Amino acid sequence: MYISETIQFLESEPSKKLMTALYGEDGEIENRTRYEKAVLGFKQKFSQEQVLLFSAPGRTEISGNHTDHNHGKVLAGSINLDCVGAAYTNQSRMVRIVSETYEQSIEIDLNDLSKSETMAGTEELVKGILQGFLDAGHEIGGFDAYTTSNVISAAGVSSSASFEMLLCSMIDTFFNQGKLDVVDYAQIGQHAENVYWGKASGLLDQMACAVGGLISIDFKNPKVPVVEKIDVDFNNENYSLIIVNTGKGHADLSREYSSVPQEMKKVAEFFGKEVCAEITKQQVIDQLDKVREFAGDRSVLRALHFFEENKRVEEEVAALKEGRFEDFLTNLSDSGNSSFKWLQNCYTNADYQEQGISIALALTELFIKEKKKGACRVHGGGFAGVIMAMLPNELVEEYVDYIEKAIGTGSAYRMKIRPYGAICFDELAQRI
Repeated sequence: MYISETIQFLESEPSKKLMTALYGEDGEIENRTRYEKAVLGFKQKFSQEQVLLFSAPGRTEISGNHTDHNHGKVLAGSINLDCVGAAYTNQSRMVRIVSETYEQSIEIDLNDLSKSETMAGTEELVKGILQGFLDAGHEIGGFDAYTTSNVISAAGVSSSASFEMLLCSMIDTFFNQGKLDVVDYAQIGQHAENVYWGKASGLLDQMACAVGGLISIDFKNPKVPVVEKIDVDFNNENYSLIIVNTGKGHADLSREYSSVPQEMKKVAEFFGKEVCAEITKQQVIDQLDKVREFAGDRSVLRALHFFEENKRVEEEVAALKEGRFEDFLTNLSDSGNSSFKWLQNCYTNADYQEQGISIALALTELFIKEKKKGACRVHGGGFAGVIMAMLPNELVEEYVDYIEKAIGTGSAYRMKIRPYGAICFDELAQRI
């Protein structure tokens, strides 16, 4: 569309309908303004006359903490915070991206997608995505993009995966006729992080951002993960999902994150396998002394977490489908306890006096104990960053006041599960 047509389209009923689906009725006007601002920023920066709009959400992990990288199971959902982009092709061999949020501009020559020695930064990530398209046999080309994001950075809701999936949607739409599916997007994003950032991430973040809605994912075959949408609205259960940012980002914790999959895989290696999905809990228990000697005690604990966490995901999905919400909450709490005690990702051994997650969990557990309702757990990668609480709607305001008084104003976010993942906004608005 031409830019003037796009501004008019944002005022149309199809646009308002999709905005409401993505952000709720209370967020429709605010986000329409975000999109308009992105379009005008795009025009000012690149002097382009045509534009398309794109959106990719952040994600929340309900259960399945650190299981995807060992081909396990997860329960996750896309959220109503997202990365939005205004973009269009530029008939060149250059990719030019402006981030309003991070006040950053990058330019990439498609003739040079080699990775640098630093293996860090947005430019490397974009190069990795572009090379991932090529490696998978897809097309790329030059385009301009103006982006803005309200996905909380370095806080466990996958701001990087949101940005990755946004770019995948753009490249797919512009150069591949939209023929890729969400698994393709996720694998390209994972490739970028693994190869160009040196981060041993699984597919969870990218899949949850790309697919949309509340979903369970079985990564037993990571090339063809099994995805199931779960038709449950937490608000219909009179519950809300709250994310609490404990104040410290996790950008410097790559070693801690990488140790989790590595140690689980060390246990699998004892049995001649690559990942824990290829072995059983009973095998580990039957040869416990030898496994402990080979892999180490923390590795064994993390493997045991993997086996039990997979079962919890199955039980939570069944409970949600069958309307047993209290059973779902019980399993959610058990998942958090396992992450803390067995997986051990609530603080680092290198800085054990820095325990923002532990403090936030302790305070939240005290609140839940007093009210006798709700559940909480570490959220995402852990070690620093974010916790999640699931609380009755009538307690949300009281909890937010309580936790922000202790942790800091603006640290608690009430999330909604949005039904769509990475999208070309214009195309989807005209279809639904």
